[in-house]
Amino acid sequence: MPDIRRIEAGGQQIAVRKDLRVPMRDGVALAADAYAGVEDRPRPALVALSPYGKELQALALTMPPQRRPSPMWDGCIEAGDIARVVAEDYVHVIGDLRGSGASEGTHVGNYNAGGVPLGQDAYDFIEWVAAQPWCDGNVGMIGISYYGSMQVLAAAERPPSLKAIFVSGGHFDFYETTYHGGVMWFMPRAAREGRGGDSGWAFTDRITSRMLETYSADEVAKRVAERLADPDVAAWPNLVHVLHYPKHHEAWFDIVLNDLDGEWYEERNPINLARSIDIPVHLQIDQGRGWTVDGHIELFETLTGPKKLVIGSYPPMQSRPWVEEHDEMFRWYEYWLKGVDNGVMDEPPVSVFVEGSREVVTASQWPPKGVEHRPLYLRPRGKLAARAELMGPEHAAPDGFYQAPLTVTDEVQLVSWSTPPVEEPTELIGTGAAHLFVEIDQPDTNFILRLWDTAPDGRRQLLTTGYLKASHRELDEERSTEGNPYHPHTRAVPVEPGVIEEYVLRLYPFAATVLPGHRLVAELSNDEPLADEHNSLLPPDAFHLPVGRPVTHKIYRDAEHPSRLVLPFTTPSAAAG
Repeated sequence: MPDIRRIEAGGQQIAVRKDLRVPMRDGVALAADAYAGVEDRPRPALVALSPYGKELQALALTMPPQRRPSPMWDGCIEAGDIARVVAEDYVHVIGDLRGSGASEGTHVGNYNAGGVPLGQDAYDFIEWVAAQPWCDGNVGMIGISYYGSMQVLAAAERPPSLKAIFVSGGHFDFYETTYHGGVMWFMPRAAREGRGGDSGWAFTDRITSRMLETYSADEVAKRVAERLADPDVAAWPNLVHVLHYPKHHEAWFDIVLNDLDGEWYEERNPINLARSIDIPVHLQIDQGRGWTVDGHIELFETLTGPKKLVIGSYPPMQSRPWVEEHDEMFRWYEYWLKGVDNGVMDEPPVSVFVEGSREVVTASQWPPKGVEHRPLYLRPRGKLAARAELMGPEHAAPDGFYQAPLTVTDEVQLVSWSTPPVEEPTELIGTGAAHLFVEIDQPDTNFILRLWDTAPDGRRQLLTTGYLKASHRELDEERSTEGNPYHPHTRAVPVEPGVIEEYVLRLYPFAATVLPGHRLVAELSNDEPLADEHNSLLPPDAFHLPVGRPVTHKIYRDAEHPSRLVLPFTTPSAAAG
């Protein structure tokens, strides 16, 4: 029998069923804790599943919510406000995934690759919960980030008792979770290993490498040597360590070894699995983390059942323990789990917060307004203008910057271009692109473009970003449209030094109104600044692998090389003359 105890939290008595054993179809048992009101009656249940450890999630009962840049912020406390869930008359069931925490079994690879499918375990877990005397048979799910991704994997398996899900801040296309524009992102390392504001997965020796299980020792050694031949990888101590000692960092080793998109990432891609989901899905994501905004939009467009998409305001990171969006979530579950007609489904399916104007725009689709993609050209003297440069390269000499590796400098070089102050409110909603004609003197580099809204007093807010590894510049012309390029990332093609190439960066979805007196400023670099207004709001490991070789960049922006931004204007006038 499970240990049932009473605790007091949030001004109420809570009955806690500790260390429940939940059987999977192959005989493995998962561990779970269930929190509910003390009255002995069945209630709807909200299930939270991750490898972060149910004991860590219990800190939601005792720790006030922390926002970045608080040093107490821990990115893995994501299962929701336990006391609030109980107060709303649900059972909050927090489980440890296979091979983590107090659960049995071995976890192979990442959530979308290898071993027993996590969605299959979620199916068994949900149906077990629904059959318990303390549950009324109606189950939803709760939690952000990894917990949000697990909701999609679970719903795709169609457990009969799962009636709806509420996904906030999930990660879906797994290649896009680990490589942005082909540039490695370190956040998955933090989530798995426990670094820089993350406690990490609650695994000990029960996670194994998919690569080590799949390939021979000789093939693994060959792949490791290929990755170490990349100067970016070879210059980063942690990656050298991971590649030489993979059994200490199995999941991260698999990611490092797979730097191209393909079967390993697509096998259980939640975006593809979402085509099987037929229950209601509510998606919520805040602006400022473009890659997750992108994934939520892609998932929304894939789903065919009842659905909602809410894009919230900046800043990008919710608090930990996670307490935001609960009002919205409980309205959703009141309708779908308790049968209360509260009008939530009478509202438009898409809601977008517009930065700057601070208006909320609603519609039936993304983007919520008609968009005209128009160019802003890079011009001499750091200007952005609606008209292209008329002079050729012999007169309009290129801009440029030299970046030394961060092994020998702490300075990240930036080059920027700015519009004049706008004269009337200028609204932009959607995706964008940056077409850059660049000559480099090495076979590869990164391009990182960040678009800022800069106020007259100098304060600024990040609107969107774009990333592209130069060797990943190939476009899928059939899938690319104006202002929305598509890179397959299925092969790397080294750059011929000294040749001018056109690089097209995809700018992640955003929604903002540039107010009178404000300017749009585009910054280009090949590494990220070590600290600025935006980075201070992200976890310490939320940055990208720096370039490991010295690179000189010449950015051409003349009549023959029309470097430009292509932005999604909803207003009839351009931002600059």
